[in-house]
Amino acid sequence: MNIQPYIINEIEIPETTSKIGDLQSILDQVSYTHIPVQNKGIYVGSMSENDIHSFDASKTVEHYHYALEGFFARESDNWLDVLHAFSRNQCNIIPVLDEENKYLGYVELHDIMNLFTETPFLNNPGGILIVEKGYKDYSFSEICQIVESNGAHVLGAFLSNIEDDLAQITVKTGITPINTLLQTFRRYGYKVISSHQEDSYSADLKDRSRYLDKYLNI
Repeated sequence: MNIQPYIINEIEIPETTSKIGDLQSILDQVSYTHIPVQNKGIYVGSMSENDIHSFDASKTVEHYHYALEGFFARESDNWLDVLHAFSRNQCNIIPVLDEENKYLGYVELHDIMNLFTETPFLNNPGGILIVEKGYKDYSFSEICQIVESNGAHVLGAFLSNIEDDLAQITVKTGITPINTLLQTFRRYGYKVISSHQEDSYSADLKDRSRYLDKYLNI
């Protein structure tokens, strides 16, 4: 899904000839991390809230041209790419341009986050588990096969961490007997990182550990 339906124009963005005081006035009305700036309809960059409040209000944006950050999105961009751009630039507003770099408006972080929360990954009932395997050994096709062989559907999966050549994969599945699913993952060489009350293997290990502690303390 592209971001075109979520482009808004609630504020009139300033020109490079605008005074810093004008940008400060905009920030008095909104809680944005950045303010986009244009030059005769062409986007030239965004200035951060911290910079705007520290600059001389009587000077123009042109005087602080070096502080403009050039991040933006295209109207045809996928919302996942835009979500990554929000994270990469540590902002809650991203200007949107057409193919000729004409400013079209902007998207807000909370609108894109709402898209994510409405996906089946978060919205549908099911279980979330985290499994770990060597980075060169795991495959999403194998993970899907394991889940589906246990009578469930994969509602979403993503690579959530890589460390020391080990990959952690977070998987959201439809409703299924979680204990059977966990045992199948282990048979395929995956380590289950997440904790589950229904995990009989984990419960058995805890029982054995308690028994060993009791034996050693005799």
